[in-house]
Amino acid sequence: MRTHEESTRASLRLEFPVCTPDKRLQMPAGTVLSSRNLNGIISANRAASQTNRPLFKHATIKRDLLHQLKRPPYDLIFSKAPRVREVISMLENFQLPVQVLEMLDCFKTANYYTYCHLLRVFTLSALIARQLLPDDRQWLSFVSTGPTHDIGKICVPLHLLKKETPLTRAERSNLDHHTTAGYVLLSCFYQDQRHLATIVARDHHERRDGSGIPRGIQLRPIMVETVIVCDIYDALISSRSYRPDPYDNRTALEEITGLAEMRKIGWKAVRALVALNRKIRPRDGDITLSIEKRGTPPARNCYGVFANGENDGTWVEKFS
Repeated sequence: MRTHEESTRASLRLEFPVCTPDKRLQMPAGTVLSSRNLNGIISANRAASQTNRPLFKHATIKRDLLHQLKRPPYDLIFSKAPRVREVISMLENFQLPVQVLEMLDCFKTANYYTYCHLLRVFTLSALIARQLLPDDRQWLSFVSTGPTHDIGKICVPLHLLKKETPLTRAERSNLDHHTTAGYVLLSCFYQDQRHLATIVARDHHERRDGSGIPRGIQLRPIMVETVIVCDIYDALISSRSYRPDPYDNRTALEEITGLAEMRKIGWKAVRALVALNRKIRPRDGDITLSIEKRGTPPARNCYGVFANGENDGTWVEKFS
């Protein structure tokens, strides 16, 4: 008898092919993501998936990450946060499959925003998870995901990632493909379809109310949700091709607390993020969140609007 996880996974079917940066086909469009098919592709890539290398010793990743953490608001978040040194020290010894590091190189060359976004979201998530996961083994398991949640965007045409005008529905589907593409690629690289990194890549656009993608499940795991909160936050406070003006920090935090109020994301990671943004750091349980929304979203934003001027007819997020 199949588990719930196996049943929901088997219902996923690739709408687009999954390829490596050198155009090697991993799975064709139309493939059902069943355990059997995933195990087959894992076996086919076993010989090429044996080498790990230290993250901070690869190219300029450490220098690039530390530079990103000096930018507002990360300079405040990482200036006095508890256990910052512990988190950075742990990353010194952290290793990733060489294929992941090579894909980070590709992003750095072709899509620098995604490269920096991966590094920032990973490090902020690791910091928040250190507070939410007091068990060292759980936290180390979380850190093992690496800067990989958006790795599937390697399968999305670059012109779509950089497009400044509204997407067509077909283009939006192609962009959304990055969740399942990342799931397939990381299953190969980690040789494990149940590795936390593969789960995070697949589920980081799911929501608690079942309104997310790709499976529309009612997401609950705190480790995945921590990445979701950090992913949303970094997307909001950054300039994007579809929204050149970033959200100011206050408005971004108001948007995220609004998602928690709508029960699309949980409160634990949200409260931890808000606490890190306070000059005087309260304990997570002592945070008082204002229900007043005084922020002003940037005016120019075509995310969630299709090329014909329509949206999806329901609630549309302002980020990807």
